[in-house]
Amino acid sequence: MPADLTSLPVEYLFTMRADTSGFLLIPEGPTGTRLLVTVTGGAVKGPRVNGTLHEGGGDWVTMRSDGTGQLDVRVTIETDDGAVILMTYSGVLGADMVVRCAPLFQAGHENYRWLNNVQAIAIGHPTRSDVTYDVYAVL
Repeated sequence: MPADLTSLPVEYLFTMRADTSGFLLIPEGPTGTRLLVTVTGGAVKGPRVNGTLHEGGGDWVTMRSDGTGQLDVRVTIETDDGAVILMTYSGVLGADMVVRCAPLFQAGHENYRWLNNVQAIAIGHPTRSDVTYDVYAVL
């Protein structure tokens, strides 16, 4: 690693708001307590991708013994021009209630195939009814 590396070069892609509705709790499983959070819709807005989130995605959170949550999320974005993009990510919900995650994409539409080669990073802030992420491509 270069000694002078003090920042990570990124490009802002979009902000995503995922609306959520309740959760299903599976307490005290072998790997921790599980929370299944359903995505009921939402919006994606930015310089590279704009659209809506389909209902039915979700987050399979594992609450770890140290109080942090380990995320396992799948959502689908329908862009304003009709493409459908799968966005999956894992990450951590810290004790500070900030989500740090690493999205990947699957896109077949010619306008969005470039996303298949992107490793993204995102910072999210949850509330009781949604979570908002700023999503960046690592350059």
